[in-house]
Amino acid sequence: MTAQHDGRPVTVMVVDDHPMWRDAVARDLAEAGFDVVATAGDGPQAVRRAKAAGPDVLVLDLNLPGLPGVEVCKEVLADRPELRVLVLSASGEHADVLEAVKSGATGYLLKSASTEELLDAVGRTAAGDPVFTPGLAGLVLGEYRRLAGEPTPTAADRPAAPQLTERETEVLRLVAKGLSYKQIAERLVISHRTVQNHVQNTLGKLQLHNRVELVRYAIERGLDDA
Repeated sequence: MTAQHDGRPVTVMVVDDHPMWRDAVARDLAEAGFDVVATAGDGPQAVRRAKAAGPDVLVLDLNLPGLPGVEVCKEVLADRPELRVLVLSASGEHADVLEAVKSGATGYLLKSASTEELLDAVGRTAAGDPVFTPGLAGLVLGEYRRLAGEPTPTAADRPAAPQLTERETEVLRLVAKGLSYKQIAERLVISHRTVQNHVQNTLGKLQLHNRVELVRYAIERGLDDA
């Protein structure tokens, strides 16, 4: 996986309260061609530095002093919704995974992952793909379905759904089924970037901010069963 994003190195920030672990991850990323623009060791520091450094990807531990990782995720994304968050945690507890996803994280990797898996995950996260430790993706999709079954408070205030093109609807349907952008590109015989463009256009039309909201929108309309 290339460490490029729009022709420049992918910028990454690493947040972990263990200095040796944090430095090791930052060093591995830098050696692989990523541009590590900041690191932080506690929650409040992470929020401040993420807002200042504006990385493409935030590699975030959940267990942080001062402010939990999920709160860091929410605060940073409220300020910069385009940021991608990859949680790197020692916990594979389902409750932790789901809370991270609900707070806006686009991926969740266990700390038992190899360096190669981490580098691949950061690259794929930068490209907009959801990355989950094997076994967790199904859990997350199940949670999307459960969320979609709950009434959305703003549904009554929302204007009529904008018109999506046939291709945008097709891409949206595959996103809702849990396919990665790479898998969608292969299935539709189009480029990865074209898939990303369709998703970005769809997000803009629907006034949504991230893939989590997009999947929820699709499932609410039954597109995952189509």
